[in-house]
Amino acid sequence: MKRSVTVVVLLACAVAFAQQTTNPVTTVVKEILPRQQRNLIAAAEEMPADKFAFKPTPPQMSFATLIMHIAESNNYLCSKIGDVPEPKSPELKEADGKEKLVTALKASFDFCNSALAKVDDSKLGDTVELFGGRRGPRVFAMFALTNDWADHYGAAAMYLRLNGLLPPTARK
Repeated sequence: MKRSVTVVVLLACAVAFAQQTTNPVTTVVKEILPRQQRNLIAAAEEMPADKFAFKPTPPQMSFATLIMHIAESNNYLCSKIGDVPEPKSPELKEADGKEKLVTALKASFDFCNSALAKVDDSKLGDTVELFGGRRGPRVFAMFALTNDWADHYGAAAMYLRLNGLLPPTARK
């Protein structure tokens, strides 16, 4: 009973929100962005430079590769979402070091902020190129972006904890 009441309340809130804004999907993604940006950048800054090569197990990517992947994914998906070209930036390498990788991560979030400012819900059904040359609706790229942020933060938090460090969201 308690769960069904919670679901009804959440649905009522979602309907009320949707009625209050003409762009509920893009508005929510734009509201998620600052928190994920803050947490992912803080996680990258927390990891010591000498631990950027850390891999929990040999088949897993290094922390440096994770940060590089987040920056590249942000640039790719936000360009598709905002219908703007990806920024011209030097190709990143795992060996580039903490400073360069964190700078690229920050720049990718700056790019996402500007790219997302250009989209509203009226464009969500437009077809865009997705990973692997597939085509799909722009909204797919938006959902992939927010899912990536959550997934990547979870991985970064795990890497930090395995190195005896507290992730940003675990601090008081």
